[in-house]
Amino acid sequence: MNEGLSKVRWQPPENWLQVDTIDMHTGGEPLRIIVDGLPEIPGQTVLEKRRYFRKHLDHIRKALMWEPRGHADMYGAVLTAPVTPDGHFGVFFMHNEGYSTMCGHAIIALVKFALEAGLVQYPEDGLIRIDAPPGRIDAFAEMKGNRVVKSSFHNVPSFVLLQDKTVDVPGVGNIRFDVAYGGTFYAFVDADEIGLELVPQQISRIIDLGRKIKKAVVRNFDILHPFEADLSFLYGTIFTGKPKDGKHHSRNVCVFANGEVDRSATGSGVSARAALHAVKDGLETGKKLVIESLIDTTMDVEIADVTSFGPYSAVIPKVAGTAFFTGQHRFLIDPDDPLKEGFLIR
Repeated sequence: MNEGLSKVRWQPPENWLQVDTIDMHTGGEPLRIIVDGLPEIPGQTVLEKRRYFRKHLDHIRKALMWEPRGHADMYGAVLTAPVTPDGHFGVFFMHNEGYSTMCGHAIIALVKFALEAGLVQYPEDGLIRIDAPPGRIDAFAEMKGNRVVKSSFHNVPSFVLLQDKTVDVPGVGNIRFDVAYGGTFYAFVDADEIGLELVPQQISRIIDLGRKIKKAVVRNFDILHPFEADLSFLYGTIFTGKPKDGKHHSRNVCVFANGEVDRSATGSGVSARAALHAVKDGLETGKKLVIESLIDTTMDVEIADVTSFGPYSAVIPKVAGTAFFTGQHRFLIDPDDPLKEGFLIR
């Protein structure tokens, strides 16, 4: 660095908002974790805290997820105090359109962050207890020295809501789909059946079809969580297809929120797939599936247990993957900036 520039020390005015983040990725999917700069977020549950944030602090979501600080496919996490007596911390998730109910790639990254940043001391029982919007997430870490080399978690009960349904998608035709829940609801469509190739070069078509299918399903079918109205919505469309690597089970490409495309295999998505495969293919407890993403990264999923959830037969998925740190940032928001809340082109 130029010697003169190395001596420059600039401090923003006191009335500017400063937000500190740690950035990570899991399988290529970004995660921006807010670690400082937020006021106290009231609420007795994570969902109450999320409602408060949406009502009073949504400008921070926009500023950090949208351009120029983020981009159309950015993803974030807001850490909170635990809301259960034995919880280590709470979290809710945000993206370009608003807030999601569950995020597996974020949980995988947060396990690494929590242990390596000292937020959580490695528990004697090896169990990291995370309070999330759909309920308790039990997470685990595979350690090498003081580094987390792989994270895994037991998701909330996952189940099939709709099976082998068809819907007329304007401009596309009749599409066969399933809807399953893995902490949030997805419509699953076989990519081969609609002539869709799950490769990055087809990203525009993937987004277009994902949006159209989601809108058609929402327009024609009720998506209802058995206990919680805040969880009763279709989050996205997941296209499944043949793997690039013959040793893997399949490919998984998720289009969610406002046309976001998950770069990872989607932790809540593969959880829902475990429930689907249990119903449709008789997937047995403990049989591991390795599922690819759009960019060839992978997540593992298996059924850890079977249970029931309201009127549904359900499974407890175990999902595993790897995460990495990519940066740490202090974002500045100038109150006089006309674009202080960000913008999106897409």
